[in-house]
Amino acid sequence: MSKKVYIGNLSFDATEQQVRDLFNEFGAIESIAMINDRDTGRFRGFAFVEMEPSAADAAIKGLNGKELDGRELTVNEARPREERPRSGGNSYGGNRRNDYSSNRRSGSNRSW
Repeated sequence: MSKKVYIGNLSFDATEQQVRDLFNEFGAIESIAMINDRDTGRFRGFAFVEMEPSAADAAIKGLNGKELDGRELTVNEARPREERPRSGGNSYGGNRRNDYSSNRRSGSNRSW
C-alpha cells in the first residue's frame, strides 16, 4: 500500500525530474503526477508523489518548508479530492454552451 504526498508552491517552471530528485533520497517513488491546467496545459505549481508509507512520512518531514527555486515548499499527506458541485446549464455561469446563444428558441424574441 502506498501513500500519496502533496507538493505545493513549486515553481511553474519545475520539472518532473526536479521532483524526482527531491524525493529519491527518501525512498522509491511509485508515481509522480505533475498537475497541469486543463485549458492551457501549463503546470499549475503542484504535484503528487506516491511512495511507501514510511518513505512518504520521511519525505514530508524532510521536505516541508524546504526552499526550492526561491519558494518554500508545502509538503504533506494528500487529502482526498473534494466533490465539487456540477455546473448547471443556466445562464448564471457553468457550461458556456448552455448560455443564451444556445438556448434561443427559433422565432422567439425572448431573452434568457
